[in-house]
Amino acid sequence: MRSPRMAAALFLSLVLAPGLASGEEPKSAMPPGMAVVYMVFLKRGPSWTPQQTAETRAVQEAHLANIRALWEAKKMIVAGPFGDDGELRGVFIFDVASLDEAKALAASDPAVKAGRLAVEIHPWWVERRALPVAGSYCQPAAQ
Repeated sequence: MRSPRMAAALFLSLVLAPGLASGEEPKSAMPPGMAVVYMVFLKRGPSWTPQQTAETRAVQEAHLANIRALWEAKKMIVAGPFGDDGELRGVFIFDVASLDEAKALAASDPAVKAGRLAVEIHPWWVERRALPVAGSYCQPAAQ
């Protein structure tokens, strides 16, 4: 730990975080420097299949375009797939005002709409300095 303050913030986040599972967001109890962001676990949905077809490729392209749009809108901090080909397919981290907004953004994803992915969303207390600013790291590659 860098400081007693960081240790205290981590301790409080671990002690207080279970109350967040119900969807409540007691931001007034949050230690200084902490933020609530929303971690979205993307899981295999009811229409998931390993087969690559023109339809699944089109859904994947739309999924990636949606991610880029969320970065550009400064709603997305990070997104990416897991590399183990398991039930969990990937993660989004949203920096938005509420759990309801995070749910709406996740539900708007074309792969979720198509049933290829399902979502599980959790409010996550994290030290603000630990995260990039939403939309900041996904920049076009230098040419």
